[in-house]
Amino acid sequence: MSQPLNVLSIGGSRNIGYFSSIRLLDSGATVTFLLRSPGVFDSDTVIQKYVESGHARLLKGDALVTEDVQRAWDEAGKDRPVDVLLFTVGGIPKFSITQGFIITPHNLVTQCLFATITAMPKTSPQPRIITISSTGLTKTSHAALPLALKPMYGYLLAVPHKDKVGAERLISHCAGWAWNSEADGEPDESIMGPNWTERPGLPEAGSLKRVLVIRPALLTDGECRAEKPGRDARKPPYHVSEQELGKWTVSRKDTAHFVVDAILNRWSEFENKCVNIAY
Repeated sequence: MSQPLNVLSIGGSRNIGYFSSIRLLDSGATVTFLLRSPGVFDSDTVIQKYVESGHARLLKGDALVTEDVQRAWDEAGKDRPVDVLLFTVGGIPKFSITQGFIITPHNLVTQCLFATITAMPKTSPQPRIITISSTGLTKTSHAALPLALKPMYGYLLAVPHKDKVGAERLISHCAGWAWNSEADGEPDESIMGPNWTERPGLPEAGSLKRVLVIRPALLTDGECRAEKPGRDARKPPYHVSEQELGKWTVSRKDTAHFVVDAILNRWSEFENKCVNIAY
């Protein structure tokens, strides 16, 4: 019988990261959470149950600070190496009439990911890395969106999406994936930082081999349809493809269902890929 997974969750205080972490804990995994405010789980009876059993570890720190992320890697790996990095960082957006939804800092996701992978132990085997992105980010992906969603993505979500483009560019570089600079351009220096490919500690181009980037459609707070009573578990209600799906929505809970299904049951199918998920 395989050993339960050892997971580092960054961005797991809410939404996809939270729902995925709970599923992993339910499967027997140990999950170390890096949290700016560990008190966010004080009244969470589910998390507290796992804190008491030692399967959930709550570590205070800021994912923008490399030293804090280094402590998280050290804490998560103190007993044995980390098997899975679950990176689901996302800011809480505020609305601006001129810019749509904005996050602070504007490059939060990209810079947290920089801090996370530069602090990652240079051990073998590498941990599996799962990051959450979005459909409609690049020009190529935006062109495939349903027509009615294009104004929302082009205006309301433009600022946070530029940040996620930066995170995808970073992963593409480290994983050695092709990036269509001619069609999709390059992220601004304000997102990536100057001379970003030379950042100390950054994995060499093409050296990350165990990565999965997930691009959900427009996220909702709906139920987990995959667990709807009577549904055939062999036929998930969502579509997953490397190709653009051109569809509308998917719930955070169903995205988390896919995240954990991919980690536990289908890793060989999705390793080293960027996939879209939607109903």
